[in-house]
Amino acid sequence: MELNNDFEVNAPVEKAWAVLTDVEKIAPCLPGAQLQEIEGDEYRGIVKVKVGPITAQYKGAATFIEKDDTNHRAVLKAEGRDTRGAGNASALITAHLQAVGDRTKVSVSTDLTVTGKVAQFGRGVMADVSAKLMTQFADNLEQLMETEPTSTATVDDAVAAPAVTAEPSALSGGVRKIDSPDVAPVDIVATAGSPVLKRLAPVLGAVFGLFLLRRRFRRRRNK
Repeated sequence: MELNNDFEVNAPVEKAWAVLTDVEKIAPCLPGAQLQEIEGDEYRGIVKVKVGPITAQYKGAATFIEKDDTNHRAVLKAEGRDTRGAGNASALITAHLQAVGDRTKVSVSTDLTVTGKVAQFGRGVMADVSAKLMTQFADNLEQLMETEPTSTATVDDAVAAPAVTAEPSALSGGVRKIDSPDVAPVDIVATAGSPVLKRLAPVLGAVFGLFLLRRRFRRRRNK
């Protein structure tokens, strides 16, 4: 399914681009996501999703397959698998930044494929959840932007600056562990609200009906 979301942040496009393409920096802004380690250009972690009493934890990795610093366009490929083997998820996320005065408009298109319990809700619910999570992400990102200093370096400074040599550990592709706090799962029912409740209503009704039949059967046996 394809999900499209737009939001704006109160920061110039160059500053917004530098922050948004720094996965380690923005990971805490993503609801339910926890970055655990980095190896080369691959970012590994987990995403927690809660559906009623059931919590699914997807463990996977994400990699930039395109990052255009001139046109401020990035494409991130992410794949994850439920740690209990109950499904998997993959996403191709395309983000495009545009200057709007002193602010930046961020357009995000996500080609999402999900299997397992989360997939039962369909595109309508997932689109609603995606929009609300993107709003939370934008709010968190706005707060992060406020603490980030704006670079005053010019193009001439960049040309004159000496080249930076990568550390041997980076060149060898060693794994770097990220010490990040545990995160709460994204509650699909609480986030989506009535659309999810409508979808779950038939299931809950069937469970309640079975409960009543079971009580009647017990009463008859006790007579």
